[in-house]
Amino acid sequence: MTIRVLVVDDHAVVRSGLRRVLDAENDLETVAEAANAERAVFEALEHRPDVVLMDVVMPGRSGIEGLPALLQAVPDTRVLVLSMQDDPRYVREAFEAGASGYILKEAADTDVVEAVRAVAAGDRYVHPTLGARLVAADTEARKLADSDPLSDREREVLRLLALGHTNQEIAELLYISVRTAETHRAHIMQKLGLSSRAELVRYALDHDLIER
Repeated sequence: MTIRVLVVDDHAVVRSGLRRVLDAENDLETVAEAANAERAVFEALEHRPDVVLMDVVMPGRSGIEGLPALLQAVPDTRVLVLSMQDDPRYVREAFEAGASGYILKEAADTDVVEAVRAVAAGDRYVHPTLGARLVAADTEARKLADSDPLSDREREVLRLLALGHTNQEIAELLYISVRTAETHRAHIMQKLGLSSRAELVRYALDHDLIER
């Protein structure tokens, strides 16, 4: 079975290079090209590719921004994001938008071919270098969450409570409802295992949320 691929990149030389790499394989075929995310939708509707190899940085919509419209048009198509961006945040954004894989432009030709085959088979693919960085980033995020279980909003509510503000005053200062302020307070007390305002103030002092 031949895997049909749509190549999306705003640089013609890049599209040409990718077409050469893909078409050199017996089981891969480049069926169309597009220079931007908007055109990619039209080409995908016409050619119904199995895989779209999509650049991130392009004029107009980025590849990630264009993913929802593309997948709405051809929901059975798999998208492999091709990018120079090696920040784990971009990888997460791509997968959240519906991508099936993420590979760096610096990848070897064999890696690109492997990635296309993997997403066409229904698997997820992340460039090996990025995979290690994602694990490290997730580990660091978990450490931060464990050391400080409160969200930014909860920390702000805690600070105001420790300064002596009432739920009504906090609601007005943060432009939220009194009920939401009360809910934040309850969550803070539960997360931190506190039972009184005195304990709450002590926690705020110990964590430099208010001055001594």
